[in-house]
Amino acid sequence: MPVEHAAIIGAGTAGLTAALALAKRGISSDIFEQAAALAEVGAGLQISPNASRILAKLGILHDIEKVWLEPQFIRLFSGDTLRPLAAVPAGDFARTRWGGPYGVLHRATLQKALLAQVEASSLCTLHCGSRIEPGILPATTRQADVIIGADGVWSKLRQAIKGSPSPRFSGNIAYRFTIAGNSAPAFIDRASVSAFLGPSAHLICYPLKEAGSFNLVAITAGSAARQDWRNEPAEQQLKQLTSRFSGWSADIKSLFGDARMTFWPLYEATEGTWQNGSDTVLIGDAAHAMTPFAAQGAAMAIEDGYELAALLAAHSVKEALPRFERQRAPRVAKIRKRGAFNRFAYHARGPVRLGRDIVLSLKSPQSLAADLDWIYGYRPID
Repeated sequence: MPVEHAAIIGAGTAGLTAALALAKRGISSDIFEQAAALAEVGAGLQISPNASRILAKLGILHDIEKVWLEPQFIRLFSGDTLRPLAAVPAGDFARTRWGGPYGVLHRATLQKALLAQVEASSLCTLHCGSRIEPGILPATTRQADVIIGADGVWSKLRQAIKGSPSPRFSGNIAYRFTIAGNSAPAFIDRASVSAFLGPSAHLICYPLKEAGSFNLVAITAGSAARQDWRNEPAEQQLKQLTSRFSGWSADIKSLFGDARMTFWPLYEATEGTWQNGSDTVLIGDAAHAMTPFAAQGAAMAIEDGYELAALLAAHSVKEALPRFERQRAPRVAKIRKRGAFNRFAYHARGPVRLGRDIVLSLKSPQSLAADLDWIYGYRPID
C-alpha cells in the first residue's frame, strides 16, 4: 500500500521540499535535523524554471518572487578583456519558453520560505538537534513507512544502503564573497547573471536583490580542505587564487581586494545505489552531489523531493524506491555530463579557448536557449 508516514533525515532544500511534496499528497513526515537550529548558511542561489515550477506547485514561489531578482540574461564574458561572448535570454523570455521564471536569491531566502510552509503544515514535524546514527531513528509517536536520506554530501544514512555513493573531492575550490551593490564597479551587470571565463578558472556574479549586494563565486583548481561554509582561505590559498587569476582583467582582480571570502572545497558524490529496495532512499546531495558548473544542484534536489513524493503516493515503498532511482538517475547523469562540459568550456586554454569563443559568437541567443530546453523545460512526474 502507498506510504502514510515518512522519516526525513536532513532539513536542507531536498528534505524540506520532500516534506512539503509529501504533505501535498496527504502523507505526513517527521524531519530530523542535526543542527540545533536552521542557520543562514551559504550565499547566492540560482533557481531555474524546472525548479521554480515545482516551487509554485508547493506554494513557495509566491513568497520568494517578492524578493528575488529575475535576471534579463545569463551573460558570458572573457575574463581578460571583459569582451561579451554570448547571452542566454531569461526574464520574461524564460517564463514564456519554459513555463516558469528564472530567479536569483540568497540561499537563506529559499530556506526561510520552505521552512515557513513546513511549520505551517499539520502534516510536517521538524525536530532540530537530532543526531542520527545509521539504523537508529529517534523515537516518535508514529513509525515511518519510508526513510528518506536528505543529509547532504556527507550523508550518514548512506551506510544503510549497500553500494551507495561516497563523497569525492572534485579538485575544484569555490571562493565565495559579496560586495555591496552601491560600491560595485560599472562593468558588473545590475540586471543579469554574468560569467567571466578564463584559463583554468571562472567567476560568477549576480545581484542579490533582497540583500542589496552582489554574490560572487570564483571557481578554480585547488587542494582539498574540511568542508565548512565558514572556512576562510589561508594565505597560501589566497596566493593560489591570485595566481589563477593573474592574467585576468585588472577590473576583475580588483574585486578580490579586501573582500571577506569563504573557502569552499567542492565535493561530489560518486556513482552508486540510491535505495535499498525496501525502506530507505537517498535524495539530493546525499544521492548525487555535483559541482556547480551547470547551476543545477538545488534544482535536482527540488525535482528529487517532488518526484519521490509522487511515486510514494501511488505505489508501495518497495515498488516506489526502485522506480524513483530508474526515473531520476539518467537525468542526473545527463546534468552531470553537462556540468563537466561546462567546466571544460569555461576553463579552456589556448586554441580550445579560441574555438570556444568563435562557436559562441556564431550562436544566436535563441539557439543558446534551445540548448537548455531539456534542462529548464523538464516536467516531473505528478
